[in-house]
Amino acid sequence: MNFDEIKSVIVSSAEKNGVAEYEIFYTENESLSAETVKNEISSFSSEHTASVNFRCTVGGKMGYAYTELLEPEELAGLVTRAADNAAVTECEDEVEIFRGSDEYLPADMPEPSLPDAASVREIALKLQEKTYSLSDKVSDGTQSAAGSGIIATRMYNSYGLDLSERYGVDYAYSEAVVRDGEDTAYSFRGGNGRSYDELSYNSEKAVEEALSRLGAVPAETGSYPVIISANTMRGILATFSSVFSAQNAQKGLSLLAGKEGQKIASDIITIADDPFREGSVKTAFDGEGVATRTKNVIEKGVLTTLLHNLSSGKKAGVPSTGNGNHSNGIRFHNFYILPGKNTLEELLKAADGGIYVTEVKGLHAGADATTGDFSVESAGHMIENGKIGRPVKSFTIAGNFFTLLKDISALSDTVDFGVVTSATAFGSPDIFIPSISVAGK
Repeated sequence: MNFDEIKSVIVSSAEKNGVAEYEIFYTENESLSAETVKNEISSFSSEHTASVNFRCTVGGKMGYAYTELLEPEELAGLVTRAADNAAVTECEDEVEIFRGSDEYLPADMPEPSLPDAASVREIALKLQEKTYSLSDKVSDGTQSAAGSGIIATRMYNSYGLDLSERYGVDYAYSEAVVRDGEDTAYSFRGGNGRSYDELSYNSEKAVEEALSRLGAVPAETGSYPVIISANTMRGILATFSSVFSAQNAQKGLSLLAGKEGQKIASDIITIADDPFREGSVKTAFDGEGVATRTKNVIEKGVLTTLLHNLSSGKKAGVPSTGNGNHSNGIRFHNFYILPGKNTLEELLKAADGGIYVTEVKGLHAGADATTGDFSVESAGHMIENGKIGRPVKSFTIAGNFFTLLKDISALSDTVDFGVVTSATAFGSPDIFIPSISVAGK
């Protein structure tokens, strides 16, 4: 069934059941992906999925229902299921179906298309061949993959708001495993693009990083100047991103509650949420139909806003920031720390004698987003004579995310977003902290 047919069934059911205020959120996903083991395709998938999220208000409560079975009987039943759910919900938040924003900025995304299956397989195999060719230490366990997808969304509600978007993503990655005797090291590198020429760099970096980790020894316990790599800091930011949710703050799950307008980070820290970032997936409306906008959540160390949906905005007496999703939660767009003015080489010179942290393990298990505390096993390199030196492992960095933001004294001039496969992406430059306690041997 196409969307117009889906809409017709649901609207008719809503009218029949006396549900006057409702919203239909339709998502369609087409994708191709190929993975390799050794020099063969280990798996290939071609998928075409679609789903419908329906929500409605009944007696001032919001009810939800979801399905991937796009048959008339199932679609009609979404209305009664959502209405029944509204009747038993215990949530007291004020809810609404959004009537629409005055203006929606154009997302200006190119019309997407899927490559043919042979092209996806070819890129994955060529990346794998490239990875193995870079060193005789590259070993079994090395994998490469390539994929492409098209995501289409359509929103329609009882007030006549009718919005749609369609975008594509192309990506690939290389996972290099290297061995030298009994010593093993690993590295993952991925990026966006469709051609082998623009993606083969990932194989080179994966092998280079994996080789550099061979021979790692435990770090000595002590206090060190530390650079946290962009890739690693991106993961830390993603892990603690929930503290910037106004909804979490209102539930007592973020220490940033009530701190808008206060200084919470170093002067050099600006964190943006940008749905229109160049080179990214762009989106003109959020999951509630509110127009999106670019905003600095932290600007020069000052918390300017938390991220709101319609419900949290009403509770706080402010408009939505365009960060709602269609299940009454908070959605991030391109959420990242803006770059600084220093090259990585300059940061390494400033951190001479310290540690360049390139990997943390078990971040989600070792981090408490409510308090900001973290304690994670880490790996990286000593910084010797202002350059990346011998590899070190098995040391623990413990600290607090909010303190970390205050202690950052320099940033590199480039931002790493990793592999972007959706409209939500996190990014960071390399960060320099003059002193962190490290627990090692």
